[in-house]
Amino acid sequence: MSAVVRPPKRPRGLRRLLNACVAPSVFDFWASRLDRTWTWDRPLARIVERRVESRDAVTLVLKPNRHWRGFHAGQHLNISVEIDGVAVTRSYSLSDAPRDDGRVAITVKRIEGGKLSVHLFERAGVGDVLRVGPAFGEMTWPQANEAGWLFLAAGSGITPLMSLVREHARRGMPAPLTLLYWARTRDELCFADELLALADAHPDFAVHCILTRESDTDGAPTGRLDVAQLASLVPDAEQRHVYACGPRGFVETARAVTGTQARSFHAEAFTPPQVSLEDTGEALITLKRSGRTLTVPRGQPLLTALEAQGLKPASGCRMGICNTCACGKSAGVTRDLNTGKVGTEPVSALRLCINAAAGDLELDL
Repeated sequence: MSAVVRPPKRPRGLRRLLNACVAPSVFDFWASRLDRTWTWDRPLARIVERRVESRDAVTLVLKPNRHWRGFHAGQHLNISVEIDGVAVTRSYSLSDAPRDDGRVAITVKRIEGGKLSVHLFERAGVGDVLRVGPAFGEMTWPQANEAGWLFLAAGSGITPLMSLVREHARRGMPAPLTLLYWARTRDELCFADELLALADAHPDFAVHCILTRESDTDGAPTGRLDVAQLASLVPDAEQRHVYACGPRGFVETARAVTGTQARSFHAEAFTPPQVSLEDTGEALITLKRSGRTLTVPRGQPLLTALEAQGLKPASGCRMGICNTCACGKSAGVTRDLNTGKVGTEPVSALRLCINAAAGDLELDL
């Protein structure tokens, strides 16, 4: 497993002395006049490089300040930017492996109507400073990875898997790895030249770029993932450990095609679950800390319902991965929108983005 990069700690005696003399907010104000990434304890990162990866994706190379704690290949982080006076936070995959210089990279796909993705794709440039959260995610290389691996990526799902591929390559590709990567058109493929070069350099690494909305004149495979396509490209898929990443529909197809036969299956979906529950009517939500009482639709993600009422709970990925929106529930019944399971525990933690009210609730907000 790759080592997490950790900045040196400030000596405790100096920290106590400064803390007694200067408030962190005052320190941040004056320090930012010298360097916008200098803060008391807030993780920030400056964009130091920008490169176009495809028709609708750009890679931003970031230089974090000393307060960011590093990452493992395959993880994500939350990025926050103030747009039109409002802080917008979303989750992005880290697309490079850990580097000796401490710099990190995210590859952002432009999403129509996506406020932050459009800003990062069209307007963010070298020198801009972003707020960054700690790395999170469990789709990382295990301690021992001698067995064969199969990566299945669709669209922006290539980004965390590219981080893992790069880490694997830096170790000399110690285990066989095959990557199947689906995109709608050739000009939407990211990292294609680098992936093909790695395949040429490492006999135990194979890559297939597959188009779903145009034919390939070079004779490469086309079409969507199914049993026949997988069998033709990876005949020994049942002997592999599988990582799948992409839109939820793709992930569910990958699970159906490989999940019962592969040695193991782990997936991350980049789109929220489709709500198809029969819960109707409204629920009463009591916010214990603020003392407010709200009425929200049952069956709707609590995060969406609370935002519609003018609240702004902390949030990140909005897909149940990063836990930024997790809060306490002291009473009531909820439904997990991923699984449909009803949660009746009187005191528990729940993620607002993937849980809905199935009855009246008390939340620690």
